[in-house]
Amino acid sequence: MIVGVPREIKDHEYRVGLTPDGARALRQAGHEVWVEASAGGGSGYPDEEYLQAGASVAKSAAEIFQRAALIIKVKEPLLSECRLLRDDHILFTYLHLASSAELTKKLIESRVTAIAYETVEAKDGTLPMLRPMSDIAGRMSVQIGARYLEKTQGGRGLLLSGMPGVEPAHVVVLGAGVVGSAAVRIAVGMGARVTVINLDLERLRVLDEQYQGRIVTRAATREAIEEMVSAADLLIGAVLVPGARAPKLVSRQLVGRMKKGSVIVDVAVDQGGCIETTTPTTHSDPVYLVDGVLHYCVANMPGIVPRTSTGALTNVTLPYILKLASSGVQTAIRSDPGFGKGVNLYNGSVSCPAVAEAHGLRFTPLI
Repeated sequence: MIVGVPREIKDHEYRVGLTPDGARALRQAGHEVWVEASAGGGSGYPDEEYLQAGASVAKSAAEIFQRAALIIKVKEPLLSECRLLRDDHILFTYLHLASSAELTKKLIESRVTAIAYETVEAKDGTLPMLRPMSDIAGRMSVQIGARYLEKTQGGRGLLLSGMPGVEPAHVVVLGAGVVGSAAVRIAVGMGARVTVINLDLERLRVLDEQYQGRIVTRAATREAIEEMVSAADLLIGAVLVPGARAPKLVSRQLVGRMKKGSVIVDVAVDQGGCIETTTPTTHSDPVYLVDGVLHYCVANMPGIVPRTSTGALTNVTLPYILKLASSGVQTAIRSDPGFGKGVNLYNGSVSCPAVAEAHGLRFTPLI
């Protein structure tokens, strides 16, 4: 199969869908690999490394889409890229379709087979391709929040760790999954006062044992959310419902009760955000104010640490890419039902129930 890797064009997206080592593995398996010129430059992979790995370098994205049957990306295609997609393409990338009716419509019209990294399940029910980027985004959320708490950035003027005789900043994390756990880890390490809120009490028990009294855990009741959000200096949204829109746990009214100069980092923005005041932003213009509260809602946070992110992503996507390239979609998903859950769109139909529900569309099972 011919595998194509276009250059990412989302704002400040420096990742690339495949490392040179990944290209080499595909070539060794007998597949042809085309990479758009400079696609890996932002991650520190020059074209020469892809050529040495046996890949070919294309001059443009149009050439990639023309030649390849399997398109490997990092982020969802922008509308300008949707025009290049055909019904014989397999698109394999992060899609987050539940948060974008317009993109869903365009991809349905193209009749592309669209497979989302974020909804592929492993045998144990985990999300192997979502985990590394969620982990990175969770870690980044605290360091970003700490920066925006600085007075020069518009924040309250707090040092996350505080000082002897001065209390540390209060970090509240909504969600205790991969993103939330990673955020807790960094916040504790930076000396903050940390409260984590989650529905699953078993996850809270695990975190409580791990941190031995260094964090506060709260069950996700309305009262707990209102109390802790109102008291937060830094609020991190870390809620995930696989493939679906994130539930809105924090209302506009509750945001208005937060301290002036406090900071919200909504990592759930890819799926619509778990804060009612969340609006997607970019690395070029990352923050905005609502009722005196600074909001950071960038939808591709790991894109600015591309060397780390690209390597971590290829580590988990490559086995699936090899399976797709060698077997095709039908055989690959029959042999691995969890892989089949990644297929969001097929032949002009919606094959992911969460995406269908989000946009009021008909759900058509693959089998």
